[in-house]
Amino acid sequence: MNIIVDDLSGTEVMELIREHLQDMALHSPPESIHALNLDGLKKPDITFWSAWENGDLLGCGAIKELDSQHGEVKSMRTSKRHLRKGIAARLLEHIIEEAKRRGYQRLSLETGSMKAFEPARRLYESFGFDYCEPFSNYIEDPNSVFMTREL
Repeated sequence: MNIIVDDLSGTEVMELIREHLQDMALHSPPESIHALNLDGLKKPDITFWSAWENGDLLGCGAIKELDSQHGEVKSMRTSKRHLRKGIAARLLEHIIEEAKRRGYQRLSLETGSMKAFEPARRLYESFGFDYCEPFSNYIEDPNSVFMTREL
């Protein structure tokens, strides 16, 4: 698997983000969707990666710098054709490694509280993320859970 910094200009990546946003809309009310669209992912405080193998897009993930010591995991998504192959775990490892390289002391995330997000929550738990209060600009929301991990 080859994980690269991506400029979000490729059609496969754009389609994966579109699929991600559609899936979020399917499982979350509009006021509880915190997934970023293409423009949001192109902001200077976000680094976006795509994972490839033999020219096939496997998944993506991003990190948003909240401040010089705190990052946020964003846009974790595995292509439907590659679910349950360890893609998300490898991307999360990459994001954690990058956060440590940058000198972050903490990495946090928001994900859904509904059953559809259970596999994501289990993944984050397996990487040492603990449940926490809302961070950054998030507010308490019954459709969201917040997780964090010291690095």
